Amino acid sequence: MRCSQGTQTRRVIVQFCIEPLMRIFHRRAIFFFLILWVSACGFAQPRAASYAGFDANEYPGDEQLAALRKQFAFTGYWLNNPPGANHNPWAGKRDVLRRAGFGFLVVFNGRLDKEILAAQKAGKQPAVFAREDAAVAAAAAKREGFPPGTIIFLDQEEGGRMLPEQAAYLLGWTEAVAATSYKPGVYASGKPVADEDENGHKITITTIQDIRAHVAAQHLHPIAFWTIQDACPPAPGCVVSPLPAPDRSGTLDSAAWQFAQSPREKNITQACVATYNRDGNCYLPGAPPALAHYQLDLSVSNSPDPSHGR
Repeated sequence: MRCSQGTQTRRVIVQFCIEPLMRIFHRRAIFFFLILWVSACGFAQPRAASYAGFDANEYPGDEQLAALRKQFAFTGYWLNNPPGANHNPWAGKRDVLRRAGFGFLVVFNGRLDKEILAAQKAGKQPAVFAREDAAVAAAAAKREGFPPGTIIFLDQEEGGRMLPEQAAYLLGWTEAVAATSYKPGVYASGKPVADEDENGHKITITTIQDIRAHVAAQHLHPIAFWTIQDACPPAPGCVVSPLPAPDRSGTLDSAAWQFAQSPREKNITQACVATYNRDGNCYLPGAPPALAHYQLDLSVSNSPDPSHGR
């Protein structure tokens, strides 16, 4: 009798407890393995689109925009004189570029360390110098017709860890721009250089890593980055197809990656030298005669309008 009751009890337990649990486990197991299969097959998250862009100190000419637009979604746009120039050939060209279908990387030529030091010696502190330049940049962006929310990139030409006066100028500039209707960005190096940490240990650092550390430590406004990293690899050289993914530069979450420059830096581009012209410059592949000698820098972005300037 006890044996029969025990058997009946076990049957009840199996019928009403264990079997339902097994069915639940089975369904969950199928669901779990389905998720793994979908992820492995690449269905979970498609790769973001990549868009090619160019920048140059010289404006190419209105009549050349159609040919350039066939290859490029966006262009760099100087708000002041490009490095080494005594005038700005891009001034007043936003509307014609926008009508031609281009997005923008809006850039303001910043100060070299020697300029910051000279101003400091004359009695102007880097932060004051920065606020003056930020006001000029914002006024130029407004004059050119760029809408509120456009990202303005400060051109930080010198790489490696920033010197104190460079940091004071750069962060003073980005904070001042953040106080306007525009958003701050920085064009800076993503190339690792030798350095030391606070304990004297050998490390490598990029300018962007240094800037991000300053921003985090001082709780400053977020900064968008246009990364320059033209060393091959990871850069592919002077090519527009296939385009690399922006994060392949080694600097994650960049608004854009500049992967080719004119002229090329010889000591870091030996692996992709064949993609450049013999004179060391990057030119538009298959360019019409009028653009055959138009020197370009090449960039890639996940947006056709990285500055949101359209």
